Amino acid sequence: MELTRQAPQGRELIQSYAGGKFRVSDVIYQGSVIVTPKATFAWSVTALADLTLESFAPLTSGDIKLDVCLLGCGAKMDRLPPDLRKALKEKGLTVESMDTGAACRTYNMLISENRAVAAALIAL
Repeated sequence: MELTRQAPQGRELIQSYAGGKFRVSDVIYQGSVIVTPKATFAWSVTALADLTLESFAPLTSGDIKLDVCLLGCGAKMDRLPPDLRKALKEKGLTVESMDTGAACRTYNMLISENRAVAAALIAL
């Protein structure tokens, strides 16, 4: 799926997703990724069942101040286990779950508004 939207200068923008890949700011990533305003990196998560508190360590380390993390759960939306959601909230990370396509589109919309957002995206 191709996406079009403009990001502020120096911000990561999700351009497409499909076939287990993401194109973010003209770089193609195979598999799941975490996209932050300034960087994108591979993420070892392949399914919601894989998620742990440690899965979100790059976003809870204190180096990044975020309003929200959008969790792209794959082809369909699912919810984080309540204990994990609570532990993340205690670390200062609010996570909103949605399907991966919706997470990509929402990330781009929020980043175009210069919001402090990240997307943790499970590849389709």
